[in-house]
Amino acid sequence: MTPSESAHVALELEKLRGTLDAGFARVDGSLALLVQRSDQTDKQLADHEARLDALEKSRWPVSSIAALTASIGVLIALWQLVAR
Repeated sequence: MTPSESAHVALELEKLRGTLDAGFARVDGSLALLVQRSDQTDKQLADHEARLDALEKSRWPVSSIAALTASIGVLIALWQLVAR
């Protein structure tokens, strides 16, 4: 290999290294963005879970009140029937 060919190979290898470094920087940036979005999604999911739990806790009296109202309605109907 002549000195000019050796210099040419070294120059091409340096260009290749620069291209690889730029590509890896792009991939690292994309991965960082994906990690950030994943963290945001996890926070949103945790927030939705907390809100859903709060809704479920506040909802339980509704079915109890409905059952109590139905029972009272049946008792009143029976009382009226017996009163006749």
